[in-house]
Amino acid sequence: MKECMSDEMKRKISEHPCYSPEAQHKFGRLHLAVAPSCNIQCNYCDRKFDCVNESRPGVTSEVLSPTDALAKTAQILREHPYIRVVGIAGPGDPLDNDATFETFRLIRENFPDITLCISTNGLLLPDRFDELAESKVETLTVTLNAIDPDIQKEIISMIYYNGKKYSGREAAEILIQNQLEGIKKAVAAGMTVKINTVLIPGINDKHIIEIAKKMNETGVYIMNVMPLINQAAFADIVPPTDAERKAVQDACAPYVKQMKHCRQCRSDAYGLIGKDLSIEKKSCGKTSVSELNELKTVSVKKGGKN
Repeated sequence: MKECMSDEMKRKISEHPCYSPEAQHKFGRLHLAVAPSCNIQCNYCDRKFDCVNESRPGVTSEVLSPTDALAKTAQILREHPYIRVVGIAGPGDPLDNDATFETFRLIRENFPDITLCISTNGLLLPDRFDELAESKVETLTVTLNAIDPDIQKEIISMIYYNGKKYSGREAAEILIQNQLEGIKKAVAAGMTVKINTVLIPGINDKHIIEIAKKMNETGVYIMNVMPLINQAAFADIVPPTDAERKAVQDACAPYVKQMKHCRQCRSDAYGLIGKDLSIEKKSCGKTSVSELNELKTVSVKKGGKN
């Protein structure tokens, strides 16, 4: 895959801290938390906490409007010029929020040299792919935890798609179909694609190598096997050890390049991967947790985009 990239794309990947292990020490990223709505309930996801001690996906201290996100970007890029990537990764799913595309438009207009990045569950990837391409997003991450519906149905409790709630195997089938279709579209369009896979002992740990083989077929650039953070419905599952995670990564490595330096960042993280400045700038108790939960509840009830 890398050999097929343009020289410009190779340069951008070399400066993307999530896609290049060397870049993590020199270049930073900025996550803009403009996307509170989500269309999937994953059994390992719990977004009700926010504190300086919480550093994980789905956590943010505030939800920004697109104009506030632009102002924040301008300030942070001025203070930290080593940041090369601006991404949207939540706290919900970016493709379930129209604010994502308005934010990208503003960032692209004002900072044309910045690499735009998005992290999504992929449910709406085929439906909103044209908008994503028009936004000139160059790097895409899809959380793909299974390609077998019988395994996927154990990981998600429900999805909302086209205004309807689905659960069980039907939900799993829709999600997997859309994820794979969207990934293929992205690769064909020249986007550089990363897969995030949450390693869940006893559920998908023996299956992840099959995901890697499938991603090899689709042309995905890199795969990130992430250890489960045991919370929500999966609070009683013991997370994988470092050795167990490494064994899965080693088994997948012949098929897809492995990312091994992920820190499972917050939705408002910025700076170097190993030095999240969003935590240093905040203190506990500043978050409007009720507001985030209300937004999430509204999204679940409506089953649509915000």
